[in-house]
Amino acid sequence: MRALIAIVLIAQAAAYGQPSNVPSVPKGTYKFEVNSQLVVVNVAAKDKNGAPLDGLKPLDFTITEDGKAQPIKVFEFQRLEEAAGVTTGAAPDAAVAAVAAAAGAAPGAATVKSAKAIAPAKSGEVKYKDRRLLVMFFDQAGMPVADQIRAEQAALKFVKSQITPSDMVAVMTYATSLNVVQDFTADRDVLTKVIRGLTTSDTGTANGSTSDDSEADSGAAYTQDDSEFNIFNTDRQLAALESAVKMLGSLSEKKALVYFASGMTRTGIDNQAQLRATINAAIRNNVTFYPVDARGLVATAPLGDATQGSPGGQGMYSGSSQRTAQSNFQSQQETLHTLAADTGGKALLDNNDLSLGMVQAQKDISSYYILGYYSSNTATDGRYRRIKVQVNKNLSAKLDYRTGYFASKEFKQFTSGDRERQLQEALLLGDPVTDLTVAMEVNYFRLGRDRYFVPVSVKIPGSDIELARKGGAESTRLDFIGEVKDSKGVLQGTVRDDIAVKLKGETAGQLATRNLEYDTGFTLQPGAYTLKFLARENETGKMGTFETKFVIPDLTTEQKYLPLSSVVLSYQRENLAATVGSAERDKKLLAANPLIQDNQKLIPSVTRVFRKDQDMYVYLEAYQPAAEKTELMVASVSFYRGKVKAFETAPLKITAGLNAKSKAVPVGFSVPLGKLQPGRYTCQVSVLNPSEQKFAVWRSPMVLLP
Repeated sequence: MRALIAIVLIAQAAAYGQPSNVPSVPKGTYKFEVNSQLVVVNVAAKDKNGAPLDGLKPLDFTITEDGKAQPIKVFEFQRLEEAAGVTTGAAPDAAVAAVAAAAGAAPGAATVKSAKAIAPAKSGEVKYKDRRLLVMFFDQAGMPVADQIRAEQAALKFVKSQITPSDMVAVMTYATSLNVVQDFTADRDVLTKVIRGLTTSDTGTANGSTSDDSEADSGAAYTQDDSEFNIFNTDRQLAALESAVKMLGSLSEKKALVYFASGMTRTGIDNQAQLRATINAAIRNNVTFYPVDARGLVATAPLGDATQGSPGGQGMYSGSSQRTAQSNFQSQQETLHTLAADTGGKALLDNNDLSLGMVQAQKDISSYYILGYYSSNTATDGRYRRIKVQVNKNLSAKLDYRTGYFASKEFKQFTSGDRERQLQEALLLGDPVTDLTVAMEVNYFRLGRDRYFVPVSVKIPGSDIELARKGGAESTRLDFIGEVKDSKGVLQGTVRDDIAVKLKGETAGQLATRNLEYDTGFTLQPGAYTLKFLARENETGKMGTFETKFVIPDLTTEQKYLPLSSVVLSYQRENLAATVGSAERDKKLLAANPLIQDNQKLIPSVTRVFRKDQDMYVYLEAYQPAAEKTELMVASVSFYRGKVKAFETAPLKITAGLNAKSKAVPVGFSVPLGKLQPGRYTCQVSVLNPSEQKFAVWRSPMVLLP
């Protein structure tokens, strides 16, 4: 499909910082690069009784990558104790003392200093000989205060009575950014002081806003986040985990990251590519996730427990509230289970003894061998490499190791043919690229009985874009490629655009605080689909992948409720001629897009973030399949804080506008937001057809900034 509007520069609802400058190579110097990738494989070798097999030599192992034998260059045996220590306080041996001395601290001194980063190891070095590396990661952005306290108490219990002499523990937290509170240490006093010193904070983001029958009646105000791209999704939490495992990557030992969180809610506008990128980064860096649900064993009362207000409305009587709450709870645990299962760990769910999560990680890391080789395949193409490790035929051993990894990716400026091939390959990579921030919204509008127009809006923060001075204008080129597949994996539509973005004067200076929005569209039948989309900025080669699943309902079968299209929320209309980049426009697609009227384009907000000084534009279509002329409908827009109605528009009567072909009646509102206080809201659109005695209600979370 072709682009409807190529690139539109839109005002942001929250500001971004300036993009970082990329240092250039001084003139007159020459730079030579040699790629050599050290691949570390941790191999647990056990005998028939399950006991670690000691005494093996490098010649006892054969390791291949994609069928090609690889010479072993790094070989170490990590002998780990499994019995919990009986002493208290600091009792470091020579190895731990050396690490402490290198850090400038006396062994056994219970001093706490924020590490800011995990101290890296040199290439091929085994920094922590015969040590089990455990990381306590406290997701304070995803846990209410009660769960944070419970997680910290479990961590203290582990440090006090369950830690072994082989254990080295690091502590990380995440609230609005990743923080390394303590580098790896075996000092119990230090760890105890660090954990007790953690500050519990209620960020207001735990499990987000569900906007459904299970949501509590709460009047809590919203605390502004760092950017509009981070408010309604959990991608930032996954990105923090990805940053953590990359930080641990320089250590060749096995690492277990125990992730304390209160589930992880997927809100519907999350980027599924970020989840895969986090998992792949963990596998590549020999990190295993052990998520711990800090809520423990939860007994779900029909109307909620004492920690939240009861829901209102009909759902509390019909059982809808309970069913929805249970479904939400299970979906919050599903992501935790995925993180564990795909990296070889285990998730601790529905258990009040949270310390068992760390004990499980401790038990899973028994004595093992560290094998390292320099891959004979030096291509940085991001492709999957299969690893196979075997022992000599005369030995009997059960081996446990990672069976492959995704190679690192490096995207450079190539010829036009190379760039096109690179773009196609990047879209198909099993390891998504997430260097460029991408947000996406998919809507649907009925064209005929079995055809729907599906507009796709892609939003990129301007601060992610590098501009080059060319011909008196700030310019860059953006590539877009995407594909839609049905539930059977059959390709149903593609998009490919190469767009030049040119900004001049004041507009170029505002780019860092604005967004770029790209639009395209597809014509599809009702069904379930997966859309995978990739954007590339060609000055730096940065790419961003967004993947989402969506469903187009068959509105012709709707008998109980009034059929509605998607509902689009916006704060900006833009003239079609005001684009800062352009691609070939398909007149049929322009005519089919209901968001374009009178040569004006309604720009979807995508992130659902607004400001008090803006008007909210609401657009949808209601369908009257049997009508020959427009039947009277009444519509309104309401804003709820929890279950408390904060504001409602006057009823809007719709008496005209029926499309004879699609049987669609357009419904549009312009709502001033100045009367609302900043905070989190649920926007509700209600439409009633009195003659048919049918109604429909649509809800979505939104945020209003000052």
